[in-house]
Amino acid sequence: MENHTKSHHPGYSTYFFVWLALLAFTSITVTVAGISLGKYTMLVALGIAAIKSALVINIFMHIKFEEKIFKVFLALSFFTLLIIFILTSFDIIYR
Repeated sequence: MENHTKSHHPGYSTYFFVWLALLAFTSITVTVAGISLGKYTMLVALGIAAIKSALVINIFMHIKFEEKIFKVFLALSFFTLLIIFILTSFDIIYR
């Protein structure tokens, strides 16, 4: 059995800068919501949300430092979510 004595704490400065980045991306999301980008509005909003979720998952949830099996299950759940988004997009496009 492996001994996990090594700490994978990124440090408080990392948490602070990630928090600032999340605030910045939230501000960008609010700004983009007020701008008409046509068909690209949803794509931009989902892109920003993906960046924010990647920051939270990797830094705050420590997935970056976990074993490979956790990353596989996380990728599987993202793939399932992607399929749901694609099916929903087809439903919206072909109404």
